Amino acid sequence: MKKYGFLGLGIMGQAMAANLLKADFTVTVWNRTASKCESLINKGASHRETPAEVVASSDITFAMVSDPVAARKICFGKQGVLEGITMGKGYIDVSTIDPQTSIEISQAISNNGGRFLEAPVSGSKKPAEDGALVFLCAGDKSLYQEAIPALEIMGKKSFYFGDAGFGARMKLVINMIMGTMMTALCEGLSLGKKAGLNMSDILDVLDQGVIANQMFRLKGPMMVEGNFPTAFPLKHMQKDMRLALLMGDDNGQALYTAGAANFSYIKARNKGFDDGDFSAVLQAIKE
Repeated sequence: MKKYGFLGLGIMGQAMAANLLKADFTVTVWNRTASKCESLINKGASHRETPAEVVASSDITFAMVSDPVAARKICFGKQGVLEGITMGKGYIDVSTIDPQTSIEISQAISNNGGRFLEAPVSGSKKPAEDGALVFLCAGDKSLYQEAIPALEIMGKKSFYFGDAGFGARMKLVINMIMGTMMTALCEGLSLGKKAGLNMSDILDVLDQGVIANQMFRLKGPMMVEGNFPTAFPLKHMQKDMRLALLMGDDNGQALYTAGAANFSYIKARNKGFDDGDFSAVLQAIKE
């Protein structure tokens, strides 16, 4: 039976690793804040003190960290992933990072004899808990095929897009669209309320039309109540919007709508909503 490692146990990583344990996979965990490992250890996970030790003791190691800086540090830093990589070992980064960082990590892993797959996920806390994520994979195809049993436990669908970098590009496009949709919803709800409409009525009408979607259906009622439980932190959405805008620059694509949406997330961050759900951008927009 294959041994799996999991690095990074935030909102997403905690749920993903728990699903692997629930399926009786052998899992070794690490997190920068060691206390976050405790609930998984209680469910049967082993624990190591460094990313290098997790990788060395695992056949395939997953990593879910917050941004490109964290992805680089966990890979290239002291006692990081590269120090544990040996011939044939697999490293799968499921974080949302920029394509260039992903390509650089891929090359470093390959140079050390390992195999790399980027597999950023589409989905937030609830899909992670339900094992209903979508994996956007690119990189070593043999590792992708080998990891399918684990991906099927943590997600409902996985795609393979070829060389490293293309999974990251796909994830940034998807999150850019999602982030822009959220600010459009917030502007509509805010305008409607100021014009005398009931926000719940707006949601009911939206749900009957061609733009009905799961995000509006899930987030909308809680937003109307002023309730923003964190499933996808706002600071991470703003990070993804920024990375998408940079990708637009690299490819000569103007992103006017996404640029305006990004400004709303920056405004929300400046007002202290960093760790709230990205739907809390409503609080900044309605002002």
